[in-house]
Amino acid sequence: MCVSRVRAVWLALLALVLVAGVVPQAYAADGEYPNKPIKIIVPFPPGSGTDTSARRVAQIITDETGQPVVIDNKPGASGFIAAQAAATSPPDGYTLFVTTNTTHAANASLFKKLPYDPIKDFAPIGRIARAGLVLVVASESPVKTLADLTKLAKEQPGKLTFASGSSSTRIASEMYATMAGLQMLHIPYKGVPQAITDVMARQVDFMISDVTPALPLIRAGKLRPIAVTLEKRHVDLPDVPTMAESGLDGYSISAWTAAFAPAGTPRPIIDKLAVILRKGVESPAMKESFAATGGEAAPMTPDELGKFVVSETEKWAKAVKDAGIEPE
Repeated sequence: MCVSRVRAVWLALLALVLVAGVVPQAYAADGEYPNKPIKIIVPFPPGSGTDTSARRVAQIITDETGQPVVIDNKPGASGFIAAQAAATSPPDGYTLFVTTNTTHAANASLFKKLPYDPIKDFAPIGRIARAGLVLVVASESPVKTLADLTKLAKEQPGKLTFASGSSSTRIASEMYATMAGLQMLHIPYKGVPQAITDVMARQVDFMISDVTPALPLIRAGKLRPIAVTLEKRHVDLPDVPTMAESGLDGYSISAWTAAFAPAGTPRPIIDKLAVILRKGVESPAMKESFAATGGEAAPMTPDELGKFVVSETEKWAKAVKDAGIEPE
């Protein structure tokens, strides 16, 4: 056999070896995924709206794949701890990140430097839901309306306090203060549930909270809802006016949750998760579940979510600038 033919045979054998090595791996990434438990990192504590969404996602994945899903709550530092942990996890589809506009829109403008890149460090899977927020005070508070709160704040400039458990809840209150011409003191918490606890105890004067953790306490008479932040009234709080109806014309803000994976996660895995997530989110049972806690299903494809994060980052940058917040 001539040298050229021998060389050709060896090249053909080498190609077969390479194909044999690569194809099963590619197939394993798609066809066999998932074959072990999945972890979902959450940037807020148990009981928060994001945690509730993450647990719904976990149930969706388990129901569809049979694999257990573990929730790993890593609250604090405006989502930095969780976002960094998710971004540096192996990109194999077994660590996911369910988060909000706090880590993936607002933080980029609230801080001079982030320990993660919300766009480059993550692969979008899909949006889950969106919801408005609600301004609440303790049930024993003398504040009955937004006008009452505004009047009180103007009588005591710089003394009234507001709590926040996320960047979204902070900016919502900062926007109110800016639009109403108020000076108030910001009290940050690791998460919304802790903040609500101090509002109920009147350690803090008010907060603009996610609806999910606030709604049961409103129904139990432990919190008094003053106004909601969307342009229309909330279906579960029909007697509570919007901020605009309460005299703050043009005020509107909402929060959203979405699922991401570490950048570099194979596209077949992303696509498989996206199909599973959308199917679950759009199911009648899940829509009813979101509605029961003050939200609405709002699915997006991976590509739609990627574009949405960019546009939301620009939107929140404007909100932060308009509120006069200096990056930390």
